[in-house]
Amino acid sequence: MAFLGLPSLVFNGGLAAYAIIAFAMIAITIFVLGQVLPRRGEPPLLTQLTLALAILAGGSVLVLSLLFVFLNPDGTAAWTWVLLAFNFMMMGPAGIWFIGLIAFRDRRVAPAGWLWPAVLALVVGGSEVLMGVLFALANSTANAVSWPIFASGLSSVWFLWSMAAVMGALLLWAPIGRVERWVLVALTGSAIVAPWVTAYPTVGGAATAVLMAGVFVAILREISRPGLVSSEEVPVLLGLGAAFVLMASTGGAVAATGGSLDATLAFGGAMGLVMSVEIAYLFRRFYQGTFRTPWVLRAPDDDLPGRSAPEGSIEVPGAPIHPQRGASPPAVPSPPTGP
Repeated sequence: MAFLGLPSLVFNGGLAAYAIIAFAMIAITIFVLGQVLPRRGEPPLLTQLTLALAILAGGSVLVLSLLFVFLNPDGTAAWTWVLLAFNFMMMGPAGIWFIGLIAFRDRRVAPAGWLWPAVLALVVGGSEVLMGVLFALANSTANAVSWPIFASGLSSVWFLWSMAAVMGALLLWAPIGRVERWVLVALTGSAIVAPWVTAYPTVGGAATAVLMAGVFVAILREISRPGLVSSEEVPVLLGLGAAFVLMASTGGAVAATGGSLDATLAFGGAMGLVMSVEIAYLFRRFYQGTFRTPWVLRAPDDDLPGRSAPEGSIEVPGAPIHPQRGASPPAVPSPPTGP
């Protein structure tokens, strides 16, 4: 049963410091993302997202500086860049946030747009790709980032499980329906079993097949109940099918070619694409609300055209009230009577 060991996790004591930084970055990423998710029934401020992006981008700069340690024979100069990256993390995000206060003031993100969710997903995904490449390079004897190193990083647990951790945290907080949740749980689970596909294709393929079968049975049980699936959720189900076809075809190519470089790159790229799209989708769902009970902006100065309250809600300028929170309309004084 030794072949069931963790794949692509070659690790030695000399990398302990890098592992500590990696785990800290994952924890910081989840914490930062949790701070920019709506809690009171309204999308976040643009300044909040600016600060979050600055922190996440700073983490990517830190990983790049650690990569430079393995690429530069002059250790002193390389570690100087690491210290500069840490210095940026302490002061850079605060300065960018202050500039954002001036540029964006108190405006909020457009809840129906894809720009900010896509940017967040790109930054998070890019940071985790760099982490996977860092450990792949550290565990090799190469002195440059080549395609084999890049392929190894995309198929390692340092990339795939890091992304799964972020997606798992978002799923715990997401205001989504049962069918959507099953779909996204399936994609998160595929990221967990994906490292076995390139290391042990038989084990990885069997685990993926069991995962797909279980999730599809659960989804079929949900959609068989009348009234549980809305028309907006149909594209989500189609997206799940397309994602599984993409992952299964690239994973099958890895098994058929014996783990060739092109097949491994294709599989890692497919997994990265699917997980990044899921993260962007979850953020947009946070900003927009559920299909049945979307968030409603009440403040007229947020400059978000096209947003109107659903039937039965009360428009109160400046008071972000969720339509399902039982808020009663403000009392209207009676007109004066008498002569």
